[in-house]
Amino acid sequence: MEGSAGVGSAEAPSFATTVRGRAPAPPPAAVGDFQIPIGQLADVPRNSASDLMLLAPGVMLANHGGEGHAETIFIRGFDAGEGKDVEFRLNGVPLNEVSHAHGHGYADTYFIIPELVDSLRITEGPYDPAQGDFGVAGSVEYQLGLRRRGLTASASYGSFASRRLSLVWGPPESSEANFVGLLLRQGHGFGPNRAYANAGAMAQVEFRVGEETRLRLFGASYAARFSSAGVVRETDVVDGRMPCAPGADSQFFCFYDPNQGGAGQRHILSAELQSRLRRGGRFVQQGFVVVRQMRIRDNFTGFLNDVPPVGEDPRGDNTEQYYRGTTVGLRGRYSPGLTFFGQSQPLELGYLARFDDVLTRARRLRDHGGAPYATLFDNQVRTTNLGAYASLRLAPLSWLTLRGGLRLDTFLFGVEDQNRPTSDRQGERIPEESIEAYGFFASPRLTAEVRLTPRLTWLTSAGLGARSSDAAALSDAELAPYARVTAAETGLGWRLGGDDRPFDLEARGAFFVTRVSQDLVFDESAGRNQPVGPSQRLGAFATARFTLEDRVDLQASAAWARATLPTPGAPQWKLWEGAVMPYIPHLLGRLDASVRGELPVSGVPVGWNLALGHSAIGPKPLPLDRYSEPIFLFDVAARARWKWMELGLSVENLFDARWREAEFNYVSNFRGPDAPASLLATRHFAAGSPRTFRGTFTLYLDLQDEELP
Repeated sequence: MEGSAGVGSAEAPSFATTVRGRAPAPPPAAVGDFQIPIGQLADVPRNSASDLMLLAPGVMLANHGGEGHAETIFIRGFDAGEGKDVEFRLNGVPLNEVSHAHGHGYADTYFIIPELVDSLRITEGPYDPAQGDFGVAGSVEYQLGLRRRGLTASASYGSFASRRLSLVWGPPESSEANFVGLLLRQGHGFGPNRAYANAGAMAQVEFRVGEETRLRLFGASYAARFSSAGVVRETDVVDGRMPCAPGADSQFFCFYDPNQGGAGQRHILSAELQSRLRRGGRFVQQGFVVVRQMRIRDNFTGFLNDVPPVGEDPRGDNTEQYYRGTTVGLRGRYSPGLTFFGQSQPLELGYLARFDDVLTRARRLRDHGGAPYATLFDNQVRTTNLGAYASLRLAPLSWLTLRGGLRLDTFLFGVEDQNRPTSDRQGERIPEESIEAYGFFASPRLTAEVRLTPRLTWLTSAGLGARSSDAAALSDAELAPYARVTAAETGLGWRLGGDDRPFDLEARGAFFVTRVSQDLVFDESAGRNQPVGPSQRLGAFATARFTLEDRVDLQASAAWARATLPTPGAPQWKLWEGAVMPYIPHLLGRLDASVRGELPVSGVPVGWNLALGHSAIGPKPLPLDRYSEPIFLFDVAARARWKWMELGLSVENLFDARWREAEFNYVSNFRGPDAPASLLATRHFAAGSPRTFRGTFTLYLDLQDEELP
């Protein structure tokens, strides 16, 4: 089965997306709305399913916390943290965690098995009425499916004792919606205090319930433990003062505090019912349960912040952030199958009902022994989110299509603060307090599409989005404040190929502007993002993808963005003025390429594959008018397959660059509790991985007549 969905009429889908084996993808809500089939680009070396987000333009990932810590996401000129400004879903199940101790909206996608990801939908900007909470910079949805049927077993071994075992199975003669997957990973890490181990399983089965109804059951289970080297002071590395062996490499990859790292567990159950109705209508109903637990320990400032009792030494700034929560919810959408202005199914209605019951806590730990000595916050949070939306698509003219809608979201927050003082001005009191708050926001969104030629389309989109409040920061009976984003973009999309042609070429480009009412920036003292007031962005991107049958797949993108804090009192339309926001790179470039073929060896065809991934990251502004160094990374892979066996070799960071995955600029004291604290800000960084080799052996059992997968 092969379906195609495009912008505008079905006669010439210039802005099309082809998705095999599933229902047609919805038309894009904006130029920056990408339905990305992974396809051959799965050949490019990637450490996890998180790296698949790099297939969208203007996306950069960084990780200062280790293998198992969620990625920091830079997208569309936003430092989205570990999910605060991006809504994440997996087959419709929300992944953002409310009031997480490490940051409101924390979203970990490391548990997703890459071999089971069929496509991603990445919507940059708040332009689709179906986008909900945290969709400030955009939204990401992983869509699972296993196209190759039978059993695929893959074992890898590489640098730093990295080991990886994956098993995926799709029952023969069933659809790609039925699969089972297992993934085990373990390694010492590329330097001291970077060891990790994790295991995950995912399974899905689809039943037919009558002729027009399907029931899909999905489950996932995951557990991980990892160590982290944290950040180091650049001056200590340059001067050779780090507590590791002398030598440039040993100093570069060294660490201060061994009590850094984390552990977590996640379990998901989901049931989805899909029904086709008369007149082409469609009804989807989903229920889900997510159980999550996580503990993270990090130290960004050494011995700077602790104020010990009189006569005692500072105990250290190591912070333990703990989160335990359960999420239950329902979501659904309904298309009545109406026909209006010659367009079928122009109307869609949807809703979300979500309840979170979480414990979120942060404590300071002693440098020696790791025992907690102070509680920063300790909250039991219960949040109910009820949302609904309506979207409408109309084509009043043959060359004009209008799409838009309205989304309404309400939140009820209940917080039990268990870290209040034991006394106040009126005397002794119970060190607990209950807080309740309510919030509501409406988000209209609109897109106008003009078909300039059968292959060239011009889209202009505008919309409002929001990020809910961190419940830990609310006051009793408060009308909960929200971070509101106003966004607009305009751009072109062009497509050549498809139909009976052996190739397909699609290109897009756009300019965009955004303004956020309350933004967040990383604060080293708190170890998490803190409010800084309103922010604004100007940016542009261009991307193109070329495919030639099942032989060549090439995608390239470039993006520019400037994020600033507006000057107080300046007009809102002066989006280019103001102080530059730190940590957000202005320029990003990405190239992914894969070439496949066959070579006869002694009369037997041997399949081969070559793949390349390249990231170019411009200098990032840092606090106090400093800038980071640009980053250029190259990853390559080669594979050869004979019958049911395959050998592969991948090399990440091919030229062994000494790059810094995260950089900061602030005051710290890592020399010890007795050392005088310097008040001079200096650069801190988390080292990026050096050149890494990995060899892979794969078995394809229950083989079918197909090309190299």
